[in-house]
Amino acid sequence: MALASTEKVVLGCIAFGIFWVLAVFPSVPFMPVGRTAGSLLGAMLMVLFRVMSPEDAYKAIDLPILGLLFGTMVVSIFLERADMFKYLGSALAWRSRGSKDLLFRVCLVSAVASALFTNDTCCVVLTEFILKLARQNNLPPQPFLLALASSSNIGSAATPIGNPQNLVIAVQSGITFGQFLVGVFPAMIVGVITNTCILLCYFWKYLSVPEKDQERGGGGGAGGPEVVADDEVTSHRFTPARMSHASSVNGGGDDCVSEPMRRSDSLNRAETLSSMRSRSYNSEGDIQVAIRSMRASSMSQEMVEVSTVCDGGGGGGVGVGVGPRKITRTTSHQRSVIIEDAPEADAARDGGEKGKDGEEVKEKRWKVLVWKSAVYLTTLGMLVALLMGLNMSWSAITAALVLLALDFTDAQACLEKVSYSLLIFFCGMFITVAGFNRTGIPNALWEMVEPHSRIDSAKGTALLAVVILVLSNVASNVPTVLLLGSRVAVSAAAISPASEKKAWLILAWVSTVAGNLTLLGSAANLIVCEQARRAQFFGYNLTFWSHLRFGVPSTIIVTAIGLLIVTSY
Repeated sequence: MALASTEKVVLGCIAFGIFWVLAVFPSVPFMPVGRTAGSLLGAMLMVLFRVMSPEDAYKAIDLPILGLLFGTMVVSIFLERADMFKYLGSALAWRSRGSKDLLFRVCLVSAVASALFTNDTCCVVLTEFILKLARQNNLPPQPFLLALASSSNIGSAATPIGNPQNLVIAVQSGITFGQFLVGVFPAMIVGVITNTCILLCYFWKYLSVPEKDQERGGGGGAGGPEVVADDEVTSHRFTPARMSHASSVNGGGDDCVSEPMRRSDSLNRAETLSSMRSRSYNSEGDIQVAIRSMRASSMSQEMVEVSTVCDGGGGGGVGVGVGPRKITRTTSHQRSVIIEDAPEADAARDGGEKGKDGEEVKEKRWKVLVWKSAVYLTTLGMLVALLMGLNMSWSAITAALVLLALDFTDAQACLEKVSYSLLIFFCGMFITVAGFNRTGIPNALWEMVEPHSRIDSAKGTALLAVVILVLSNVASNVPTVLLLGSRVAVSAAAISPASEKKAWLILAWVSTVAGNLTLLGSAANLIVCEQARRAQFFGYNLTFWSHLRFGVPSTIIVTAIGLLIVTSY
């Protein structure tokens, strides 16, 4: 393809340059509008500058990719509600045998979770878990944060649903989920192990904390870090799509429901309910007794807020309430807490009613268990469908719709948690990249490199990997895949049909692992950095240079080892 007219080339480069600046530096001082607005601005300029027509702009939007991305977001939201990420956090802390064992677990869990739930989601939900565990064991946070970010990127390379660029590659190449997994999974396993070894070598001295200091949990000396309770380490969850605090089925919250009464942090940490229906309290003394009994109960998982109103003119004691309060709760699915006035006749409870309450507790727990099982089975069914080679977009959308139907509540609140800004960003990016392709510049540059970067030789494969590595850090990995994907595939198809599939897998592996090179290389890195910086009580600033010192050797070594495995497929 020859270069377009000079006017189109100049205007197309301006539009793409604006998109690139705002995508890589979303808070640039002269226009801090963010990535989403930046992609829309680039797309609009491509049309206004007549680089492409409005009809061509609409055609450039890849609906199958958007559908697959939407479906996986909804499934991730339901998995978060079903405590999947809480269990992942528990797996990190369960019977840990020291700092090096914990580092290995972080690498393994984050890699596997990223392959199934996307790397960005994994980083959102696990960053504070890891900060708290490091603080609890008197360990430096840096190696564990680097382990989370780097292993999440490496692990996400194994499946088409692991990251956005893999979604693009899977849809454009037609490679099935199973073929993708078989081609990249071995490289991912070896890459994670290699990355873990590099982390251990790099931070061996910092991880060699005396065992007695770890057992003290960092709180041995005066002025030392405060010990973190185990339940704090394993109960903090985030909504994957929005990076906001959320609760699960077990815990009440604003998760797909409206909750009139929000629990305070102190009650949220300490109180658990052993009787879930109605209960009356005549004074604050009674309430304190009830709270102590709630804390002693190890079987309950439901949380409640106790509200009292004291009257100075009442009777004696610590404090007399105006009247008894009745605490009722809707079904576990809705998790709404309602506190209302109760008649005086409800103040006394007989044994029969208590027995009835116990039966209702068991019934509600059973419903929660059935609902969680349905979420896990639906997700498993989606993965099976993907492995069978069914259409990936419709498999993910079907799983999302099944979960919304099984929830038996208005789907609006759940759908509001989907990151529509990311979907809009992709729409704008598709149009902007398509317009830049029409200028002819990408083709002209590729024609200069293509004769030397064919994958039928080791030198050509190495040069192609360097081009992908550099471009992924300069222009970001998804635009790199959109710019290079079809060109690399055509070049490889001229060698053999098998080489075409191999070229797509090489592109997937290198563009994903390239995110570990610098802190700006992938969204997962930025999420870990920002979540760690903003973490309350456990904040840590992961700097650009501290990441770069580890990222450069790790990326080069892991990319090279993985290339040897992928090219031998």
